[in-house]
Amino acid sequence: MVTQRYAPLSGTNTNTNSNPSSNSGTDSNSGTGSTVQIPLIGLGTWPMTGDDCTEAVTSALEAGYRHVDTAENYRNEDAVGRAVVGSGISRDEIFVTSKFNREWHGPVDTVRAGLEAGLERAGLEYFDLYLVHWPNPDQGRYVQACESLAELTESGLIRSWGVSNFKPAHLQRVLEAGLVPSVNQIHCQPVDAQVDVQEANAAAGVLTAAYTPIGRGSELLDRPEITSIASRLGRTPAQVVLRWHVQQGRIAIPKSGDPQRQRENLDVFSFELAADEVAAIDGLDAGVPSETRQDADAFGH
Repeated sequence: MVTQRYAPLSGTNTNTNSNPSSNSGTDSNSGTGSTVQIPLIGLGTWPMTGDDCTEAVTSALEAGYRHVDTAENYRNEDAVGRAVVGSGISRDEIFVTSKFNREWHGPVDTVRAGLEAGLERAGLEYFDLYLVHWPNPDQGRYVQACESLAELTESGLIRSWGVSNFKPAHLQRVLEAGLVPSVNQIHCQPVDAQVDVQEANAAAGVLTAAYTPIGRGSELLDRPEITSIASRLGRTPAQVVLRWHVQQGRIAIPKSGDPQRQRENLDVFSFELAADEVAAIDGLDAGVPSETRQDADAFGH
């Protein structure tokens, strides 16, 4: 089983029944410490649902994953929860992230209603991380939703809160309200790294989590800049890209239902990329949105 690595989250509640946050000291490799710790590699679950999703999460947990990503809009919180509860692994050893839709943006009672509905679907007592899935600026309530999340960290229903798909301007409004999300989960891969968003996150002390971290399909993983590094290291192209993420301090959330690929995707902590290899992968960034990235000013749910 591969040993997971962790990063500390800021602005979190350590008063839940979750073991990794209750010990003294901090260790980014073990998951222990006085703050909530998030595993650097998580399992993405969209668009899996039902038994397929439950089986995928079960095999990932057996392989050593301790971070699973779900969302209200994925319609698989129930399937993820069944796998977590049925795993035989202590709940406090599994980090579950979920996200909520625009209808729950609002005062604390509104956000709490959405949160409680998600927990009921999942059959869990709390989420480790709860995110505003999209800012939905046309609705204009994402700052209020963040204020509500910050308050809810004292409820025992969430251990930490954050945002997803927030551009620098969206994040700035949240910061101006005196709030600092622990995470901004964004579409991020070598050809579409969203460097401006990453820089805004870093300046604010917000961790970047990457969904679609290895792209979709095989186009990225067939690039010679990637395959040449993989060949030299005796690794898969996906492992090289995932190592590129975690070596630069990002959380990466690759989706796979295949047990072998799950194991490979998790096994990225026993090697390092050289500086010129990191630079070569950085150089793939086209500086424009990829076809798979939605515009957060126009898209949302």
